[in-house]
Amino acid sequence: MITVASFPSPTQNVLEIGPLTIHFYGILIAIGVIVAIIVSRNRYVRFGGSGELFERIAIWGVVVGFLGARVAYVVTHTARFEGRPWAALYIWEGGLAIYGGLIFGALIFIYLLNRWGGDAFAIGDAVAIGIPLAQAIGRWGNYFNQELFGTPSDLPWAVEIGERQAAAAGYPGVSTFHPTFLYESLWNLLILIPVILWFERKAKLAKGASLGLYVALYALVRFFMELLRTDTTFRFLGLSRNGWVSVGAFLFGVGWIVYTQRRAEKRTLISEATFFSPQPQESGSGADDRGQITEDSLEEGPAEDAYSMTKDPGDDASVANPGSEVEEDGT
Repeated sequence: MITVASFPSPTQNVLEIGPLTIHFYGILIAIGVIVAIIVSRNRYVRFGGSGELFERIAIWGVVVGFLGARVAYVVTHTARFEGRPWAALYIWEGGLAIYGGLIFGALIFIYLLNRWGGDAFAIGDAVAIGIPLAQAIGRWGNYFNQELFGTPSDLPWAVEIGERQAAAAGYPGVSTFHPTFLYESLWNLLILIPVILWFERKAKLAKGASLGLYVALYALVRFFMELLRTDTTFRFLGLSRNGWVSVGAFLFGVGWIVYTQRRAEKRTLISEATFFSPQPQESGSGADDRGQITEDSLEEGPAEDAYSMTKDPGDDASVANPGSEVEEDGT
């Protein structure tokens, strides 16, 4: 295949320091997790939550989510571990199912929130920026491992893949492919995150709606990436396993946005009805003899934090400009 231009894959995927071997895949995953925790914690505090509580929950969320991502990958790729079951522990070779990590991480978050207290809707909004940041960074680990690339391509931004990886993907003799890891990383960084921030500031998203927007937008691009990726042998009606999960995730995300918006509207109506309904008053307490509310009684009416129904995070410079083998149906 003749290409006008392309960019090469790294010649190595490890950093050797004496007897210590560090995999770039692990380094990038770790950086992504750290960035996600810092950004999400700051957002949660700005939404009125406890930073200490978030850190406690986040540590468990990362550990359980990471294990869930690995387990979800291993149980759907058992053929890869035949004859060497211990290789399931070789995380540096790649193989983390993002959807598995998100599901298990969300479950532990919900459990600990119920146990320790906290605002689940606010935390959902907080991680709606942190998680895609982590994904945008972590996806470059796939680049160093030369995995999760797409179909052959002669586009100027095609990525060069080694002969062994290309042959294992079913394309012997082909050297350049769609860099699906790059597409997903750029989508998260340049489209998904800015869109969420724009809606938060301009459209006054309801509390909790940012999470649904993240899920829907990520699932949308992931669906199309699944149509390009070559690491999937399982297909049902032409779609990979993660393709079908993406359809379900997209519907869930849209449904969650609708639910949170209606929930906010209902709470607003209840609040306004309570605020303006005449209340029995003693003489001189703010109501006249006909039960009409006077200026004094209005000043004493209930006030509710704006974020309890809608949120306006304001200017957030910390997030607006955030600084192996071929696998089947991988992360």
